[in-house]
Amino acid sequence: MKRNVLIIGAGGVAHVTAHKAAMNNDILGDICIASRTLSKCDEIIASVQRKKHLKDRARRLYSRQINARLIRETHSDIVINLGNAFVNIHVLEACLQTGAAYIDTAIHEEPDKVCEQPPWYANYEWKRRDRCKERGVTALLGCGFDPGVVNAWCALAAKHHFDTIDTIDIMDVNAGSHGKYFATNFDPEINFREFIKVWAWIDRQWKDYPTHSVKRTYDFPVVGPRPIYLNGHDELHSLSRNIDANSIRFWMGFGDHYINVFTVLRTLGLLSHLPVKLGTGQEVVPLKVVKALLPDPKTLAPGYVGKTCIGNFIRGMKNGRPREMLIYQVSDHKKCYAEVESQGISYTAGVPPVAAAMLIAQGAWDARTMVNVEELDPDPFIALLDRIGLPTDYREIKPGSRYSFDGRVRDAEEEIAAATATVTVSAANPMIAVKPPPVPAKRPARKPRAARKK
Repeated sequence: MKRNVLIIGAGGVAHVTAHKAAMNNDILGDICIASRTLSKCDEIIASVQRKKHLKDRARRLYSRQINARLIRETHSDIVINLGNAFVNIHVLEACLQTGAAYIDTAIHEEPDKVCEQPPWYANYEWKRRDRCKERGVTALLGCGFDPGVVNAWCALAAKHHFDTIDTIDIMDVNAGSHGKYFATNFDPEINFREFIKVWAWIDRQWKDYPTHSVKRTYDFPVVGPRPIYLNGHDELHSLSRNIDANSIRFWMGFGDHYINVFTVLRTLGLLSHLPVKLGTGQEVVPLKVVKALLPDPKTLAPGYVGKTCIGNFIRGMKNGRPREMLIYQVSDHKKCYAEVESQGISYTAGVPPVAAAMLIAQGAWDARTMVNVEELDPDPFIALLDRIGLPTDYREIKPGSRYSFDGRVRDAEEEIAAATATVTVSAANPMIAVKPPPVPAKRPARKPRAARKK
């Protein structure tokens, strides 16, 4: 049995992971949180202590500043890498050297490259698969929510609910409000980089589309109708190889205001990941400047209201008949804050790595090689998530009904015309752009003429 967990990173997702790991430290053992900035780790520990989430008080919860010897110094058997995606390969290499199990939540990125050729995992992580197998090192890739839980849902659908799968449409919407003019729910640098180019797996081949050019509206459980846009995303790069489906697409919800701000920033070159030289001779990376100006995602949590909904709409055949199903999860921002002092986006991403670590510790997911989530048995993972905070729901859908979803992509000109976003702005009051339009006051009902005469 593997014991002791090292959490690398001290952002919003690591905050949630630390809480949930502490709540299950009777299985996971000692927990160390490590980052370049020690004070951020200590803030997380203070939050865990404030909520009294340390289940076994005989076990340690402590912080360290990151260094190359930390896995051995902390005697950690499991490393949950929640740092910037730029460090993934370095942390994975450290696990290969020490034998510790490795878990991450996103594909490795290089600072000077964005939206690399698919399948992106083949460029970095998968090149180390043979070494993981030779050394018996478990390396679990992409185990947040998306990627992560949505991958497990695909495996669950193939195992229990479908004989053959035609299409999978992964849909992610945040129907919450943080009350700011503009902010991203996780690291702005990583957030903006993933929207530069859209890769989708359609008819068993990779196709690319302009960002925010393919729009649909879907009536989600709990949160209702929401606009969603075809987008590239990490999970497609492994699902395209590991799940037998004709098309696998990812859709993300964006409001018109977000798209408006994003488009202006990108058009001005402010989302460039490459350095530019100022008149003074100093070099700056525009995207890093934008990141510095935006709110820290962790600061959004106290005032966040509303819900998230993430789901897989799956179409295929079962027992010779067409079948459609939505497998989904809904989280509430206020409830997440009440439990772990976090907003819902960080919560959905931060809980799954803990479930995975528990399964590795207990042996059920200790693969002793490199795997993506969909390559493992989904049943114990989904059952554990149900218990520790992310319950899965199911909606059986009548084909062709109002809750059916058609993710087929039309000609580019037709899609672009239908995807146009419109937003109302005011120079005097910019917040008008993010406020919902006022609802006209209802006039009192007029009395019948005969009644007025009396």
